[in-house]
Amino acid sequence: MTIKLPPSIQAYFDADNARSPDAVAAAFTDDAVVRDAGEVRVGRESIRRWKVETDQKYSYTLTEPLLITTENGKTQVTGHVSGDFPGSPVDLRYFFVLKGDKIAHLEITV
Repeated sequence: MTIKLPPSIQAYFDADNARSPDAVAAAFTDDAVVRDAGEVRVGRESIRRWKVETDQKYSYTLTEPLLITTENGKTQVTGHVSGDFPGSPVDLRYFFVLKGDKIAHLEITV
């Protein structure tokens, strides 16, 4: 079964899999916040740099999302990620808060 994601979340995953930091950043609001690996990034430019740094550090692939749920204004997507990072492969949980047609907040956890 294919999981249908909201357009902004699908745009994020498509851009991430294409290794396009500019397209990843474009999926977010101007003042968006990303929490990943103990770091917090605020704003599109900071989010773009986060993706550049991550892509330089690791090679990884997100397979099709395994699960999507929405509760209390947060959309959780669980996806299987494999690559050359410590602990690979792993199922990561992505918690999105959307604002209009953009992502306002993203937290990535194990």
